[in-house]
Amino acid sequence: MRPLIVIGNWKMNGSLASNRDWIKTVARGMESGMPSGRRYAVCPPFPYLPQCAELIKAHSMAFLSLGAQDVSAFGSGAYTGEVAASMLNEVGCTYVIVGHSERRQMHHEVDELVAAKALQVLDNGMTPVICVGETADERNSGRAEEIVCSQIAKQVSVLQDRLADCLIAYEPVWAIGTGKVASAQVAQDMHHAIRQQLAEFNEDVASHVGILYGGSVKPDNAVELFAMPDIDGGLIGGASLNPQDFLAICQA
Repeated sequence: MRPLIVIGNWKMNGSLASNRDWIKTVARGMESGMPSGRRYAVCPPFPYLPQCAELIKAHSMAFLSLGAQDVSAFGSGAYTGEVAASMLNEVGCTYVIVGHSERRQMHHEVDELVAAKALQVLDNGMTPVICVGETADERNSGRAEEIVCSQIAKQVSVLQDRLADCLIAYEPVWAIGTGKVASAQVAQDMHHAIRQQLAEFNEDVASHVGILYGGSVKPDNAVELFAMPDIDGGLIGGASLNPQDFLAICQA
């Protein structure tokens, strides 16, 4: 059975004070009991990773893992402003998001670069969360599945069997930060298409890879989304900033 995984992505938000309050609130909420067989993580901005790692440890939050929002495709060297996977591992990260749609759009990241980043994450003992998704124009033109499956195929060509140690996050670009959300069935259909695309390469890999949904997940739609057979959790953006909303989604 694939575990249900909920990962909060704070994006460029947070402060030393608000981070403390968030961790404290989530620690109290999770101590009261969470559904069994699930995993949880939070991805703060780079400067706050050491602080959040210490807070998680201080609150004995073995149930909450730490993640990062991006990583360099290089191991070390003259890459000003970049952060190596080995550094993220050293501060205690378990997950690393790669290829988020905002990175693809604002920084022109292509599938080959995303795969190179995923390899760095894997080589340093962490789990990459590989993001894929289509724009509104691509969906409206009937090319959504074609676009997403093409993105998956490019990851397969580089990562091969190592995809079994990755997570995929399907995030329809038109639903990120817009308040719009794919219906549970629309999301399920794309998740199923992704799993079929992986099965063409390797059925065992397809059956083991967790596929998360990311796109305006909130407490009021999480239950229906997580009930779908091919949706294995969520990559949560804006709603993860509110600790009570994050807890509600984790409990969905």
